Amino acid sequence: MATPLAGIPIEDVSEEHCVPCSPGLLIDREEVETLTIQLKAMADQTRLQIVHLIDQAPAGELCVCDLTDSLDLAQPTVSRHLKILTAAGLLRREQRGTWAWFSIRWDALQGLRKHAFPRGIDCSPF
Repeated sequence: MATPLAGIPIEDVSEEHCVPCSPGLLIDREEVETLTIQLKAMADQTRLQIVHLIDQAPAGELCVCDLTDSLDLAQPTVSRHLKILTAAGLLRREQRGTWAWFSIRWDALQGLRKHAFPRGIDCSPF
């Protein structure tokens, strides 16, 4: 047993050797680009809050005005975040008169999960 770092014991495995194995197949280049765009879109606190608020909405959709009130942000700021999420294919936008309504594209989120974390598909339902 090596010296504990911050109270956590570290197992000494210096006598064991790494045995190379096949790590699997790489993700297709086009899929990687799509996944990168989607993950970057989700990697923002405000955008995560937007997706969460839409998910929690009783009808599964929210108007821009609902989001600006909930997030206490200016409409142009919220619209910029919504544009990023929509361009990444994670949200669906529907124009109703002067207002835009947004809902989650569950197929896109499932695809993101399937391609980014394929082993996790069998572990838990989504």
